Amino acid sequence: MASTALDEGIAWTAAHAYAGSAFFRGKLDAAEISPDDVSGAADLARLPFTTKEELRATGPWGWTAVPLSAVARIHSSSGTTGRRTICTYTRKDIDDWADQFARCYEYAGVGTEDRVQIMVGYGLWTAGVGFQIGAERRGAMAVPTGPGNTDLQFEIMAELGSTVICCTSSFALLLAEEAERRGIAADLDLRIGIMGSERWGEGMRRRIESLLGIETFDVYGLTELWGPGTGIECTHHDGMHYWDDYYHVEVVDPETLEPVADGTEGEIVITTLGKEATPLLRYRTRDLSFRYPDPCPCASPYPRIGRIAGRTDDVVKVRGVMLSPAQVDTVLAAVDGAGPEYQIHIDAADGREEVRVVVEVADPEVGPEVGERLRTLTGLRIDVDTVDVGALPRTERKARRVFDHR
Repeated sequence: MASTALDEGIAWTAAHAYAGSAFFRGKLDAAEISPDDVSGAADLARLPFTTKEELRATGPWGWTAVPLSAVARIHSSSGTTGRRTICTYTRKDIDDWADQFARCYEYAGVGTEDRVQIMVGYGLWTAGVGFQIGAERRGAMAVPTGPGNTDLQFEIMAELGSTVICCTSSFALLLAEEAERRGIAADLDLRIGIMGSERWGEGMRRRIESLLGIETFDVYGLTELWGPGTGIECTHHDGMHYWDDYYHVEVVDPETLEPVADGTEGEIVITTLGKEATPLLRYRTRDLSFRYPDPCPCASPYPRIGRIAGRTDDVVKVRGVMLSPAQVDTVLAAVDGAGPEYQIHIDAADGREEVRVVVEVADPEVGPEVGERLRTLTGLRIDVDTVDVGALPRTERKARRVFDHR
């Protein structure tokens, strides 16, 4: 995005948020910053950060920066990490969201001849509606089956000839394994899968793609930032393009909150550039990623962030060492015979913290290799229990990975 447009977007957002939102007006006043002092990106570092806890505490009306008569729709986060965060949308916000999501479909190779089966939640959650308005804006056929009900999903795929599925990676894995069990994968017309709402690793990607015969794309988004559809992988599958004409990304050290260099992992911080109802000023997403310093070989004008490595609230400290699900994903993807599904269990017995990872494997002999690789990567001695592929629970929603029993 040209610096002039970026500067104008940041200046507009600061002024708009201050004028319309009691929450942002209070934050900027407390920081002794006038919106007149914000002329662009160079002034961002002077602005205070915004957190999810603050947005929850202020409620939707304190955050909303337009008259309630201008609010066209309400959505909320799923509430998996606490109380739901309620967001408001103007008609322009919804239109902008549809344009962004349509761009995601374009990058995934979805066209007007495709039939997009949308297998995520509808209602207050942003997922279902977001995937649907993006498909419709792209000109594809939307097939809104919603989550769950595997029999129905396969019935609709077969009857309507669905070519694209949109769901969590966990549900895609469930469908892929069930299609294999039923012997129907080759009879389906599927060619593309677009997965969102949870982080997933390369091991899971390979298994889903191999069983269903599709190409998968990781889509980015969060409710506070419209919802899903604010970024996606291209066919190079090397990071996710994000739409910097709609929002600006900083990456900061989650402890010091200082900016980190491109290529260095940190927490994604977002400032919107034209969002009306619920603008964001330096919003700490908790998502861990990095910015790519170089353009993508696909020649897209939009910059990239790495696929989400985890969240700051996913990371747990064990015996003074930080442990994240992403580390387990990395190891499992590198070990032949290890499946992508796992659970991390943390216990404290006799004053000592212990970590046990339950891993699905095709060959139980790989258990020691998984344990050794985990120890090398994390510095922790981790017990590994192996179970058969398919033994761990499958879900159509976000999979739970960490079980802290301390």
